[in-house]
Amino acid sequence: MPLATFNGSLQAENTPTGFSGRHADMFPPHRLRQPRTPGAYALLYDAARKALTAILENQGLRPTSRGGHLAVYHAVRAQLDPPMGRTLLPFDRMRRRRHDVEYPPAGAPELASEDVTDDVPKVTALLELAQRVLDEMSPF
Repeated sequence: MPLATFNGSLQAENTPTGFSGRHADMFPPHRLRQPRTPGAYALLYDAARKALTAILENQGLRPTSRGGHLAVYHAVRAQLDPPMGRTLLPFDRMRRRRHDVEYPPAGAPELASEDVTDDVPKVTALLELAQRVLDEMSPF
């Protein structure tokens, strides 16, 4: 069964890349299988940022664009450190790293797939922290 058909030029059956017809050369197999490390890191960071933002929003607080992502970190850290500062600490490093990936300074090292996999447990811990405190923190 084809996954997609568009005027007969794209069809996903019986092709290793999922594409056939005149557009097949636009999506060569080696390009589709390469990891998108910067995108993966951005998604990982966004999950952490949104978890911290959820803590603030649960309290009736909303970060503004003026303070940006750093304001989210400082506001949550001010409330939860101690005792949860060690769990929050990697967020600021991840924020700076994501910024360097999005807006690379001269000579910045490239992001490696290990950077993503190394930070998965840290983001998981931030998500678990948010889950734990959401019901315990009352609105301002």
